Parts: sequence; C-alpha cells; structure tokens
Amino acid sequence: MVLCGPGGVGKGTIASRLVREVNNLTLSRSWTTRRRRRGESSDSYVFVTRAEFEEAIAQDQFFEWAEFLGNLYGTPKPDPEMATDLLLEIDIQGARQVRERDPGAEIILIVAPSSDDLRHRMEFRGDDVTSIDERVEIGQEEIAEASEFADFVVVNDDLNRAVLEISTIISSLRSA
Repeated sequence: MVLCGPGGVGKGTIASRLVREVNNLTLSRSWTTRRRRRGESSDSYVFVTRAEFEEAIAQDQFFEWAEFLGNLYGTPKPDPEMATDLLLEIDIQGARQVRERDPGAEIILIVAPSSDDLRHRMEFRGDDVTSIDERVEIGQEEIAEASEFADFVVVNDDLNRAVLEISTIISSLRSA
C-alpha cells in the first residue's frame, strides 16, 4: 500500500498513526540525502550521503527512487519474507514508479484542504521559507498528476478522520 502526496500534506504523521493502530502493517523507511529538519526525528528517514545513495542505486537496492529539489529520496526493496503488509510513504514520482513496477499496488493520495493550508503546514514544520512557494506550486501539479493513477484520494483536513478513512480502506482491501 502506498501513501503519496506532496510535501506537507501529513503523510508521515498519518503513516505513523496507521502503523500504531492497524495490525500487521509495517512502514518502509525511505532513504534521503537531504538534511534533517529542525525537530525531525532521526528515524524519519535513513539519512545518507549522496555517494552512499548512489552506491545503493548501483546495487539495485531501491524499489523506487527520485530526485526532488536537489535531494535524492528512495524506498528500499521490501523483504520478500515479510509477514505483514508494507506501507510506503512516498512522493508522487515514487508512487508512479511503484505503479509501473507493481500494477497491483494500492495507491492512496493524501491532499491538504487548500494551498494556503499546505503553505501553513510547511511553515510550521520549519521548511525553508524561500522554497515554500515553489513547493506549493509543484504540489498542485503533483496532485493533478497523481489523481490520474491513485486508487483513493483522502483529504487530510482532520487527522483522526483521515486515519480512520485510510484504516477503513486498508480493511476493505484486506477482505477483498
């Protein structure tokens, strides 16, 4: 299962809650070459150098990877013997790559209620003020793109409601 959306929509927060609240769900931990944000947990990503990331690409260790605003992001290939459902929390580019590699992957697009709300979330989490306008504009383009291939769209206007909606989607997919 894939949670995707532009930066700032709450993918990480939703993913953390889902892993705590939904049985047999494991979060894949993505790699990145970007620096840790102020207040960001050290286990939010596997933070690596560009050289380490490029070596992992050369060794075909990623299910998907992409470059965004000068930083590399990637999802390691899952362990085939994993006994739980795997949840990927990734950007739109990554979700498209997953869909191409695994047409059966279920893709859930997370969106903010508005561009202004997205901007405020980015400011609150400490994003670079000079890049927020660019990221919001890119986010709108990404939402339009992902709407073409996502299986579900969830508006994150209330965290509890969004988590419940996605939990319900996961339950229905498991029982199908």
